[in-house]
Amino acid sequence: MISRRSILVSGGAAVLLTGAISWGTTRAPTEARSPWRVAQYGFGDPLLDFLAYALLAPNPHNMQPWRIHRTDETSLMIYPNLDRLLPQTDPFSRQITIGFGCFLEMFHLAASQQGWRADITPFPDGSDPEQLHADTPIASVQIIRDQTVGSDPLFDQALARRTNRAPYDLERAVSDTQLASLTNAARTPGRVGHTNAAPLLDQLRSLTSDAWRVEWEAAHTREESIKVMRFTKQQTNDDPWGLAIPSVAIEALHAAGIMTRKKMREPGTMAYNGSLSGYIDACRATSAFLWLATPTNDRLSQIETGRSWVRIHLKAAELGIAFHPLSQALQELPEMAVHYQDAHDALAPSGGTVQMLVRLGYAASPPAAPRENLQAKLIDA
Repeated sequence: MISRRSILVSGGAAVLLTGAISWGTTRAPTEARSPWRVAQYGFGDPLLDFLAYALLAPNPHNMQPWRIHRTDETSLMIYPNLDRLLPQTDPFSRQITIGFGCFLEMFHLAASQQGWRADITPFPDGSDPEQLHADTPIASVQIIRDQTVGSDPLFDQALARRTNRAPYDLERAVSDTQLASLTNAARTPGRVGHTNAAPLLDQLRSLTSDAWRVEWEAAHTREESIKVMRFTKQQTNDDPWGLAIPSVAIEALHAAGIMTRKKMREPGTMAYNGSLSGYIDACRATSAFLWLATPTNDRLSQIETGRSWVRIHLKAAELGIAFHPLSQALQELPEMAVHYQDAHDALAPSGGTVQMLVRLGYAASPPAAPRENLQAKLIDA
């Protein structure tokens, strides 16, 4: 994916914009970021207050696929929005389900902060390993006032957490001690692996770069990203979900007809080549990798992965470490079969499923990603 910091501007050469072009405050999609501010002040209703933080959870392509049915003052059911799935790159909705796990853990952390226990039951009506269903709940949740519940310091990072797709500063190492701290933040630390040294570090830089090339060069997977891109402030405010990439530079290129969906579909254009090379540059400029594998690949394992994953991400924010999940080599696609096998051979040699892989390092923090407001997510029975 093209980042705000890396665009192709001339003659087949990728230029890294490291601050030479700033995103003016008047061009910031303030409305699309308002849920990050709303969460700080809340609604004066515990269930809604906790949901306001859950909405900020990381999720694939920022699709925000949650549908929320409030059943009473202290209970709710969470359903998937089937219009927000990613059938080309996530054919079994494994990654989407992990995103729901992130959502549930953010809810849990917010509730604990206020002295409430969140009783979460994933897939109370059962699950289908092949697909999600609109009328099958992802989870039921009930909150119970419980003064014995302690707050978690990770919650302090709820508003600071970011996904950072920029190339990282290779002069700054992510230490073994920091990697251990990230691992210990997981609900299941024994399932987390990491590296900051050759030869595995170099192998994963190449693997993630090559896997991205496969995803971008295949028309059907590339199109899944392109169709949810937002190039301008107005597009982002109008549809505050999907992949927002606006900046002063991107908006100017979009207005000139250079950075458009049409151009991103055409090999050889600045838009196509810049998207390809910018992401590869980022994968190569990685100081460390961390991954999470599970013995099984059922829906409960995927939910649990998400709950651990967002905790690791919050810990990274606390440590000032940039964090960028890379899903390409873990996708269950025919085109990705070789890279999928290579990833599992390297990261889960004893078996199981590598659920998540992230690149780590140091870079200036990007703005908050857009979010839909809570009202847009509430549904009737």
